[in-house]
Amino acid sequence: MSDEVIIYTKPGCPYCAAAKEDFTRRGVKFTEHDVTSDPAVKEEAISRAGTAFVPVIVEGGKVTVGFGGS
Repeated sequence: MSDEVIIYTKPGCPYCAAAKEDFTRRGVKFTEHDVTSDPAVKEEAISRAGTAFVPVIVEGGKVTVGFGGS
């Protein structure tokens, strides 16, 4: 589904927390994947983003690395 929102995160990441809070506040449903929980999840995030930084946000097919607020 092209409008699915996926956020790749890691515990303790303030930008990840801010992104999740923003999506929740705006009523945007998302699926969270913790990159520390499974090496395959980490590799999937790196493959999509081209970097190991989080958060990686996949929204409507667009990949964004990091979160600066809205």
